[in-house]
Amino acid sequence: MAQPPAAPIQVPSELSDPATINKLGNAVQALPGVLLDLKVGELQAALEGRRATAAEKRMTVRDMGRRDDPNFERNLKQQVAQAGPMLEASMKALVAALPQMMGGLQQAADAAKRAGANMPSPTYPKR
Repeated sequence: MAQPPAAPIQVPSELSDPATINKLGNAVQALPGVLLDLKVGELQAALEGRRATAAEKRMTVRDMGRRDDPNFERNLKQQVAQAGPMLEASMKALVAALPQMMGGLQQAADAAKRAGANMPSPTYPKR
């Protein structure tokens, strides 16, 4: 028995809304500040099998990064800022390709259903 055709794929309007893409970009821009303030000294001491000192308990990702690179924070923020336009372009490309991708997946699912429908029943008597 033929299946009714699947409804066309609708991309949620939020995905293509410039405001949503802008919010995502803002969230990505805020991430370095949050991550840089993450306290990691106790974790480092635990991984080394010892108790953290008072100074280590206050140690953040920012502190660790600055030990090796005095420009660590500035470089990280610059890299994140440069990633913003790439993120926006990637989101737009994904939104544009999503209907075709979903259509291809639907065709594959339909083909699998047809193939399954043509398989003999396991209860069919053998000759």
